[in-house]
Amino acid sequence: MTKFYTFVNQKGGVGKTTSTINLGAYLAMHGKKVLLIDNDPQANATSCLGITKNDVKKGIYETLLGQIEISKTILYNPKVKLSLVPSSPALAGAEVELISLPEREYRLANAINSLEGQFDYVLIDCPPSLSILTVNGLLAAKDGIIIPVQCEYLALEGLGQLMQTINRIKAALYPSLVIRGVLLTMYDSRTNLANDVVENIKQYFGDKVFTTIIPRSVRLAEAPSYGYPISIHAPHSTGAIAYHDLAKELLKQDGFYENDIQWV
Repeated sequence: MTKFYTFVNQKGGVGKTTSTINLGAYLAMHGKKVLLIDNDPQANATSCLGITKNDVKKGIYETLLGQIEISKTILYNPKVKLSLVPSSPALAGAEVELISLPEREYRLANAINSLEGQFDYVLIDCPPSLSILTVNGLLAAKDGIIIPVQCEYLALEGLGQLMQTINRIKAALYPSLVIRGVLLTMYDSRTNLANDVVENIKQYFGDKVFTTIIPRSVRLAEAPSYGYPISIHAPHSTGAIAYHDLAKELLKQDGFYENDIQWV
């Protein structure tokens, strides 16, 4: 059964796209068929995998408008063993164009139904805003949402606003929407503030918080400029080790992981 997870946080710079790509890469390295859906007009996930976003002719924008089936937009990168539904700057126009379309909030959820059984994981990267595109991403999160949270004070404030949005979506559109996990990112153990944020998040979300914490890492920041995930760019770095641990944690929780699994 395919697991559909959406990465969401209306605050930018929290490691959302970084987490989507690098978690996906390590899931793929464990032999899982992984599809990333870049649902962000900035198309950072697309660029981070070495694709020029301005050259994208068939992607999530065309799918949301009903111009093409999502399966016909999928690209495959054999080096990182990841599939991708790319984004492009044209997606910014979807904010307006979707308003007049039927079931505008469910366009992505309806589109991904055809992917069931074709992949082990479908990971959806959303824009850093609470827009119609983000709502589409939330309603497509069949198995839950993953919330990356930067270990800084302002991230806590933004998290409150996000929770209000999630509760409104649950009440009005998708009662079964759940939080799959909260991922702490950009952690700096040298600061008391980071440790305080970790404790506050754990007190509020309890066992929803992933055990794995992603540290601040120069290697993670520079990897996108090379068009590769951290698993290829700097596989022995602290960031790489953390995302590998996160992948194993998720696989175990989802019942996929085996101790003797072979990397591919």
